[in-house]
Amino acid sequence: MSRHKTNWMLFRAILSTLFISFSFISFGQHDSLILKNGDVIVGEIKSMDKGIITIETDYSKSDFTIEWTGIKEIYSSASFLVTLKSGERINGKVKSIDGGKKVIITTDEGTEKESTLEDIVYLKGLKSNFWSRARASIDVGLSLTKANNLRQFNVRSSVGYVADKWLTEIFYDDLRSKQDSVAETKRTESGASFTYFLPRDWYTKAGISTLSNTEQALKLRFTAKGGLGKYLIHTNRSYLGLGAGLALNNESFTNSTPMRTSLEAYFGAEVNLFDIGDFSLLSNIYAYPNLTESGRLRSDFKLDAKYEFPHDIYVKFGVTVNYDNQPAEVGKETDYVYVFSVGWSL
Repeated sequence: MSRHKTNWMLFRAILSTLFISFSFISFGQHDSLILKNGDVIVGEIKSMDKGIITIETDYSKSDFTIEWTGIKEIYSSASFLVTLKSGERINGKVKSIDGGKKVIITTDEGTEKESTLEDIVYLKGLKSNFWSRARASIDVGLSLTKANNLRQFNVRSSVGYVADKWLTEIFYDDLRSKQDSVAETKRTESGASFTYFLPRDWYTKAGISTLSNTEQALKLRFTAKGGLGKYLIHTNRSYLGLGAGLALNNESFTNSTPMRTSLEAYFGAEVNLFDIGDFSLLSNIYAYPNLTESGRLRSDFKLDAKYEFPHDIYVKFGVTVNYDNQPAEVGKETDYVYVFSVGWSL
């Protein structure tokens, strides 16, 4: 073998070794996901929420979203806020072992906790910026009918922010309906809530809400409440939470009914199903037995069923029902709204 050929082969060997070494170094500086079909995705893991993991890569302008059930192994040197099925919330790094059968979470204090991918229900990068922790949605419906000159407009919107130990949300819903020879129908509901997460899937929750409703002659109902809750089911496919507490209720009316101020207890439940393909469902119900007005009982029910399309566009069917066994107008105990709309989410 000639000296020239020997030098060329040596050069190629050195070059290949450097390339492989560089590849491993680059790989080690990124997060990596190994899918159950054997594919490997390298990039920066942004989050995993509601059964979907989001990863940013250098070879695509758009982030990849992958179903959590399709992940076999995960490796990352970045710190995450990790929420487990048990309700435990840990700040640390995540790494698969034993071929993906187990996951080691190394906390910021240096301790290790053994878990599994199935037990992880939420991931969020601790260095994530404000917008990656925020979420928002707005959906609008509009209908026009020549008969009786009917015009109807509705909007359902929400904004939220998730921190390491707490969650805050704001919502606004509005319905307006006009037609000839009929009084205008208005229904406006808004509110804000703050949830602080406790160990073992317990949480405290405080909130305020307002409701204005021409159907029940309700000029304004202002409710402030606070209580304690627990997730009975908390997985990367769904959750079910129950809560109870106290509520202060203040009401004014459009008719001659005097202003009411009362103290209520409340009991509530919320269910969220989000790993059924492109379909998701969120529903909650609250009952308010009155502690200062004898025999009075109120309840609120809300359901939103959503089907998602590409580019964060969706269609939604929503139902809202309010019940009061002692309304300002007799015979108007129940008010309800059905909404079909198109929306966009962040």
